[in-house]
Amino acid sequence: MKVLMFGWEFPPHIAGGLGTACYGMTKGLAANDVEVLFVMPSASGDEDQSAVKIINASDVAVDVTTRTVDEFLGKVQFVHIGTNMIPYVSPEDFSTIVEEERRRQVEDFRIQYGQKFKFSGKYGANLMEEVARYAMVGATIALQHKDEFDVIHAHDWLTYLAGIAAKQLTGKPLVIHVHATSFDRSSDDNIDTRVFDLEKKGMMMADKIIAVSDLTRNICINKYGADPDKVVTVHNAVDFSGRENIQVERGVKDKVVTFLGRVTYQKGPEYFIEAAAKILKRCEHVRFVMAGSGDMLNKCIRHVARLGISDRFHFTGFLRGTDVQKMFALSDVYVMPSISEPFGISPLEAMQTYVPSIISKQSGCAEILNYALKTDFWDVDAMADAIYGLLNYPALARVAAEKGHEEVNAIKWVNAAAKVKQVYQSVL
Repeated sequence: MKVLMFGWEFPPHIAGGLGTACYGMTKGLAANDVEVLFVMPSASGDEDQSAVKIINASDVAVDVTTRTVDEFLGKVQFVHIGTNMIPYVSPEDFSTIVEEERRRQVEDFRIQYGQKFKFSGKYGANLMEEVARYAMVGATIALQHKDEFDVIHAHDWLTYLAGIAAKQLTGKPLVIHVHATSFDRSSDDNIDTRVFDLEKKGMMMADKIIAVSDLTRNICINKYGADPDKVVTVHNAVDFSGRENIQVERGVKDKVVTFLGRVTYQKGPEYFIEAAAKILKRCEHVRFVMAGSGDMLNKCIRHVARLGISDRFHFTGFLRGTDVQKMFALSDVYVMPSISEPFGISPLEAMQTYVPSIISKQSGCAEILNYALKTDFWDVDAMADAIYGLLNYPALARVAAEKGHEEVNAIKWVNAAAKVKQVYQSVL
């Protein structure tokens, strides 16, 4: 079986868990005799292609073989949308603007035909523009390789338009993979309607929808109106290769409690800070680390300063690769206090390195982890009690570390990929 897969990032150049998940999934699929053509906006050339063939969208000229511009635009049903064109608007207004832009672009299309787009592959100010252009290039790639794949697989909203374009121009079935939704990234009354519209369009057009947890599956059904029969849960796994032998030397004798992830609303960093303040009133010889970057970083730094705990609280900035593994090796407790976490791979990584972990009940991985301590994200007292117990009761910490390590070692990408392969077979 062969798959055309659209992603946005791939190790070693990643900004979050999406690229890591794509890497693990493609390796797992290779072990299940599935060949993957992996398309990404901007490849650097140093990606691991042992399990995939990577197509760099920045190297592909738009060259769609349709008889007329109207035919192409009609089939694909997408347009170049500049970020500055669409502020936060309703889905109805979005559709109106899309149609106006579609008509306008008919005149400009000849200029873009045969053009290469240099994608940043980042998450910057021109993200919407890149998403639309990626769909245009994705259509070209799908037609160029239409005899080389059986199924189309698109990861997260950034690639749904590309997947839809590929489906409509080749007739091949489309599977979309929901790693997160607008409702995970912000509160219900503050979602980006542009992203929501693309997510819903992807779910409506897909033949099957893979959700990374039952939590996410329920959001797809209840918030987007997805057909329950189309939505399948496949929990993520984690790649443990090369992680057993990390050796680090501590510069302090204190215990270390770590938060590692994007410093954004979704991840609940302020609850971690509040719990830290409570612990520091009861315990000496403990330090707290917030490893990551994000839009709430400066706010969190000010919050720590206001609480008067700056001398026991450390900010590392964004970590990647072996630095993540070293951070886990330095940690005595890992905490993931996410407000809404579709899955959450980092606790699995922590537990694999024998770090006792505390996770919010509002996370997808809570559905499959029995040896992580679980609290509600908002219950700072319960979170502080759990941290205190792991720091001060060696027997509790030892059981959590040993049983947790054993548990996560059984959660393998090859098994998750076998379930994904079954999804492919169901649409063929």
